[in-house]
Amino acid sequence: MTYKIPRIVIGAVSSGCGKTTVVTGLLSALRQQNISVQSYKIGPDYIDPGYHRLASGKPAHNMDTWLMSRETMVNTFIDTASRQDIAVIEGVMGLYDGGSKGISSTAEIARLLDAPVVLVIDCKSMGASAAAIALGFRQYDEGVRLAGVILNRLGSDNHQKMIEEAMAKLHIPVLGAVRRNELLVMPERHLGLLPVEENQERKVVDAMGEAMARQLDLGAIMQIAHHAPPLGRMQNPADEYLAQVIDGRRRSFPDDFGKIRIALARDEAFSFYYPESLAVLERLGARITEFSPLKDKALPEADGMLLGGGFPEMFADELGSNSEMLAAVAGAAADGMPIYAECGGYMYLSKSLTDFEGGEHLMCGVLPGRVQMNKRLQMVGYVEAELRRDCCLGSAGMKLKGHEFHFSSELAGEADITGERAFQFTRMRNGAVYPGGFVSGRGNVVGSYLHLHFAGCPEAAVAFVGNCWNYRIKRQGR
Repeated sequence: MTYKIPRIVIGAVSSGCGKTTVVTGLLSALRQQNISVQSYKIGPDYIDPGYHRLASGKPAHNMDTWLMSRETMVNTFIDTASRQDIAVIEGVMGLYDGGSKGISSTAEIARLLDAPVVLVIDCKSMGASAAAIALGFRQYDEGVRLAGVILNRLGSDNHQKMIEEAMAKLHIPVLGAVRRNELLVMPERHLGLLPVEENQERKVVDAMGEAMARQLDLGAIMQIAHHAPPLGRMQNPADEYLAQVIDGRRRSFPDDFGKIRIALARDEAFSFYYPESLAVLERLGARITEFSPLKDKALPEADGMLLGGGFPEMFADELGSNSEMLAAVAGAAADGMPIYAECGGYMYLSKSLTDFEGGEHLMCGVLPGRVQMNKRLQMVGYVEAELRRDCCLGSAGMKLKGHEFHFSSELAGEADITGERAFQFTRMRNGAVYPGGFVSGRGNVVGSYLHLHFAGCPEAAVAFVGNCWNYRIKRQGR
């Protein structure tokens, strides 16, 4: 079976060309015209999808061929886009940039989704050379269908005319001409854009939509998207595996399936989650209940806990001052509740967090070690993580694909002596191997700098929900 899904990829010459502003504005402009649009972000990014959600009114999904298989990615796209008027996919970095050997590049995703590409070019301090750049990008890989360009950061009518004439000679359609506007710049911080959880001001997003409605050829973009060919689902062992597990659990627990409760930390400090990753847990029978480590004094009734990434360093004083929540998390861990923590959540489970100014703040103390913030980025890139022992995510030897992106680091010392490392990491870019994260003595708590996607590692999702189920049964038997 094939699906007719109008779709378009918005790529760029490089990072910093303004594609997130263009895409956010495009989503807002389409929504203002009552067009149902589903957005996507290529790569492991968490922050840009938040702005997509503000603009489109729908959760954005990540397309990534390292975090998940090609088959899972394509099928996820079909499942989430097939009932929309158009799918808009924002690229990552430059069009042909990605991980090792170009994995998860915008070009690779465009080929897999058989989607036309629109290239955003930063034209500041540039004239006809913009056409030469577009020509090079079009010819570099003929498997990528360059459908046109959007000229960004233009300075004047003459500037625009000069570049449009050069593009016309090469028969490259200009689908947008966007003037420089410093009012449309999004606020940033050390990991990139300020997360939408801390920047809910809709005025900027609405202004982007109004600006793009005037300066983009929305009709031409929609027409290009509608000419994308039908897309077929791919046979996927991961889908079949999940379907078998779900069917088995429904048969074994017909009255209790869907009653497992997982407490999810979500507030200004913890907000990095992939919607489809959480959806995998829900399909396995889990119910997600959100709570705020910043504001709440007690945990919700739950059989497991997820602590995602975010910016705990920016709220370290508030987190450290909420002694009731610190004690509640530590108590749940001591009781045997399965807890999985990523990056910011891992920092929260540590003994203490030292902020950028050198102030130390006590954290949960569930896992050994202390963490500190650094002025320089400590790690960014795709990794493979092998479990070193049995735990709530699976058995020793299980290999998971994920990524790291953090400015904090562990302080050397007692953690290496008293703690048990959770993973053996392999950095994909250079093959470096190193231990990472910690696992509690009983294996019910796992935390590290790893970010993973449960759609790409369904075995870990099955293990985690299964351990939540076992914990629920244990508590009911008391």
